[in-house]
Amino acid sequence: MTDEPSDLPDSSRIAVTSRYHILKEDLSEDFIRASGPGGQNVNKVSTAVQLRFDLAGNETLPQDIKSRAARLAGSRLTLSGEIVLRADRYRTRERNREDALERLLELLRKSTERQKPRKATRPTLASKKRRLEAKKQRGNIKKMRGRAGRQDD
Repeated sequence: MTDEPSDLPDSSRIAVTSRYHILKEDLSEDFIRASGPGGQNVNKVSTAVQLRFDLAGNETLPQDIKSRAARLAGSRLTLSGEIVLRADRYRTRERNREDALERLLELLRKSTERQKPRKATRPTLASKKRRLEAKKQRGNIKKMRGRAGRQDD
């Protein structure tokens, strides 16, 4: 998918890694009013950004990366296959846009990393013996509790 050269200009592509990119047309942003402190400014100016990335409709990322990204997105993934990020950390639109885009790219970068499969291992004989010895000691401690005049079975 991304290995062949593209006819698109570099200005319409956003690099995720050196190998993968997304298209600007897969992104949409809406400006909304931010919550929290800020006085009258927060009630008048829409500085928070809601960034939407069309993961399902994206054609530049391979399917395995898309499925890992969907899992990492969790509740931020809509039923229609869009990742929705809200950024209202900063007081300006531009900083919030950069913040939302950087968070999206970070999520996509994490999804490009394959998790190493876990290899099942067996406990050593010595570790089994240590575990059983610890259980015996713990049982003896518990056996010593109780009334002084009590007889054992």
